[in-house]
Amino acid sequence: MKQFSKRAIAIVTSAMLAGGLVGCQHADNQLTTQNVAPGAPGDTPYWAYAGKTGIGTSYEAYLDGQYSDSAATTEVSKVWFSIAQGMITETMFGLIHQAQLKDMQFIVTGIDSSGTAFTVQESHVDALDVSVDYLYKDAQGRPLSLAYKITSTDKQGRFTLEKHVFTDSEGQSLFVRGIVRTHLSKLHAYVSANPYINNNGVGDSAKVTEHGLVAFEGEHYLTLQAKNGFRAASVGFTGQSDNLSALQQQQKMAQTYTSTGALSGNISMLADLGAVENTATFDLVLSFADSQTASAIQAKQTLSKGYQAVLDTYNGKGNAIGWEDYIASLSPITRLSNYSADKGKLLYTSALVLKAQEDKTHAGALIASLSNPWGDTVPAIKGHTGYKAVWVRDFYQVAMAFMAMGDADTAKTAFEYLEKVQVSAQTPGNQGDIGWFLQKTHVDGVLEWVGVQLDQTAMPIMLAWKLHQANVLSDEELQYWYKKMLKPAAEFLVEGGKAKILWNDTQITPPATQQERWEEQSGYSPSTTAAIISGLVTASDIAKRSGDMVAAQRYLETARKYDMQVESLMFTHEGVLAEQGNSQASDGQYFFRIGQDSNPSSNSKINSNNGRAGMNKKAIIDGGFLELVRYGVRSADAPSIVATLPEYDDETMIDELRVKYSFTFEGESGTYPGYRRYGNDGYGEDKISGTNYAESGKNTAGQRGRVWPFFTGERGHYDIALAVQNNTFNTKTADKIKHTYVKGMELFANEGMMLPEQVWDNVGVNPHGYKFGEGTNSATPLAWTHAEYIKLVRSLADKQVWDHYPLVSEQLK
Repeated sequence: MKQFSKRAIAIVTSAMLAGGLVGCQHADNQLTTQNVAPGAPGDTPYWAYAGKTGIGTSYEAYLDGQYSDSAATTEVSKVWFSIAQGMITETMFGLIHQAQLKDMQFIVTGIDSSGTAFTVQESHVDALDVSVDYLYKDAQGRPLSLAYKITSTDKQGRFTLEKHVFTDSEGQSLFVRGIVRTHLSKLHAYVSANPYINNNGVGDSAKVTEHGLVAFEGEHYLTLQAKNGFRAASVGFTGQSDNLSALQQQQKMAQTYTSTGALSGNISMLADLGAVENTATFDLVLSFADSQTASAIQAKQTLSKGYQAVLDTYNGKGNAIGWEDYIASLSPITRLSNYSADKGKLLYTSALVLKAQEDKTHAGALIASLSNPWGDTVPAIKGHTGYKAVWVRDFYQVAMAFMAMGDADTAKTAFEYLEKVQVSAQTPGNQGDIGWFLQKTHVDGVLEWVGVQLDQTAMPIMLAWKLHQANVLSDEELQYWYKKMLKPAAEFLVEGGKAKILWNDTQITPPATQQERWEEQSGYSPSTTAAIISGLVTASDIAKRSGDMVAAQRYLETARKYDMQVESLMFTHEGVLAEQGNSQASDGQYFFRIGQDSNPSSNSKINSNNGRAGMNKKAIIDGGFLELVRYGVRSADAPSIVATLPEYDDETMIDELRVKYSFTFEGESGTYPGYRRYGNDGYGEDKISGTNYAESGKNTAGQRGRVWPFFTGERGHYDIALAVQNNTFNTKTADKIKHTYVKGMELFANEGMMLPEQVWDNVGVNPHGYKFGEGTNSATPLAWTHAEYIKLVRSLADKQVWDHYPLVSEQLK
């Protein structure tokens, strides 16, 4: 953030005092004001609903692969926001995982035509019909920026609330315009905000100042200001002295407080915006800084520029550089839109969403999702990243999507970032071997989870090879990164080693992995092994180009050795799905999800996880075997692959072990395929009680993992590979893929075109009222899902799987 000189602060502060820009205008003389709010520490804080219908931040340009105030987009804005259930929810400032706000909502009070008083809060989701749209679109309806229009219509027809939400690209502010329309004569509008300063909901304080409402913890500050000031304002402890119950019962603020005093906690801020006659517009700004003065100045500057100027800069209109310029820079995207089923709407959204989920302090740090899964039942007592963190596997998918949509700069910057999350002698607490990549980290590299997932060690090598093939990495750069990052990774894939860091003290012997791509089981996994083999084949080629011929030969020989073991370790001829799963399609021959011993015919059990008891390994299948085809380890018509498809696509199995579900959508003919992660998955809502995943802090036996939309893309990629293999890729084939898999993924998107982690599969009780195929309260938007969609469209357009490695199939012959 830009630093302000003492003279600049004094000048702006004087102007604010003179102008009374957002001072509280206490027009209600009957309002009683006290100094300190009672009720500390307030109610237990929880994170917001995770099913986001929108996310946003400003577009920022790189300068030499980094974000800088000296770049063409000037000051780097480090504010991110999300939208869920019609409300502004988790809003971050600083690092992308550092939440400063849980939610902000408008409240409307009034008297209806029958004389009955009412109060409606945006959090009363059953009282409002909500629609989400984009403020800036092209003629085809494709979004050109992440600026939103959210319309909430009172179900009793008393008013409508329209919100416009975006950030100030040249400051540290969130701009919110609220427009209330009514035919009633007595309506009043309020705004309530629940800060979670410094990424938690327990240590905050707040006060009313002449510049607006301020919340703070330590050196972290949030200021809420309004263009026309507040008629009255109050701060208090959430659920105790926040005035919301008084508004609900009396349609007015009964008691205001100017400070939360010496005690901190879960605090709320409330302001009276004023009366509404026909139509009223309220411009609000939330600003963030490391001091109260700087935060107030940020808000002053944003409000002074005004709604249209801030929005135009954010969008990239005229001379401003914004989101429209980013979209315009993606040269393939117009062509790719022809291969979508919605004229490119989800394609454009996905491009914006993926770029928005990159940290701006640590350029290239791509997170999994700007959400906390099932957040509304996850306590916000301590700092929590949720999915706002780096997983190298998800990261690889997103980097490849950036390449597919024509953003080589971000893909390259992301690759270079990976050095930060590779285990080295300098990794804090590391007492083991080096070269592997950490399971999950904060964007600044701080360790969070430290399991060894060998696909995450292979994928940076694969990404480097792809970048070099596309001339994004030069020969010299490839050689540099080979010595610095890729060779240590390849060595670990060959030799394995000791992982000894934090809780982890494990000897790793490839191709067995400590955790596969679902982070829950150890052993031999088809998806992990596919990545290991591909990583070593590409490492061999990179080593050869770097003049390391001995290593090149060793990597290739090891890849071939692992290749010879694929079926002998992971493909059974004595399957149990016909018996245990009631499968009518199974002949007992298929790849299983994972095995912890080397005999594919044994009846050994895999571990219990996510509340589900461990089962015979041969009873659990997943789509991991399709990765063998995607990367080139097996041809699409390989006998072991073809033999597994009937079980994978079988919808006759019992729900416990079944993976595939066919979905129907209102207004659409036909069915669309969706798949669970694997049979017996427990990572989802409880099918018996309907509670969120681990809602009580403990797993329950009824938990059920639902359908993940990106598997629809994985399955579509297989059909593309098969058509290429058989030379049957024609117009009819392309049309079928487009209207089955591409359109299927589009239909899984929510109203804001955010693609979820999981969708409802109609199994078990449904207290949330999810529709069939609707995203649940899991992580939305999931970067991996958006990335898979982009890659699927690119693969269809190119008539070739985008992240296929021809070198792998050539070298394994």
